[in-house]
Amino acid sequence: MDDRPKFGNLQLSLLIIREVKIPCLTVSTNVSLDGVDTSSVLSQLISAVAKIMARPHSYVMAALEGSIPTCFGGTEEPAAFGELVSMGALNPELNNKLTAEIASILETNLSVPKSRFFLKFYDIQGYNCGLNGSIMVIQPK
Repeated sequence: MDDRPKFGNLQLSLLIIREVKIPCLTVSTNVSLDGVDTSSVLSQLISAVAKIMARPHSYVMAALEGSIPTCFGGTEEPAAFGELVSMGALNPELNNKLTAEIASILETNLSVPKSRFFLKFYDIQGYNCGLNGSIMVIQPK
């Protein structure tokens, strides 16, 4: 039995929708992706995020951009910048695991040293995320 407070249909729906955590990872790098099996890299990124965040693969999105002019630490040596957006679920322990695993994938596949990968986390509310033509949470007026 659902023991959550009953606030009416709309508010109860908000509680249910807020429990959905849909992570989206974007990685930009100055490394050329020519000759890189990007499907494999994306698959590894999605698998890592899904496993660490305990989400089905179908809930995870990843994008990989290459040949982006980037200067990090005063040099243009291989580097990468990532952003992970999620509706809930983020915390220091999880973020640390995500950073370590994503950095490892980029080092193995793109030769980006872990020391030259920066990852920024965004924990957003559902009303700041659109999917399937509408926002994830409808706020009452």
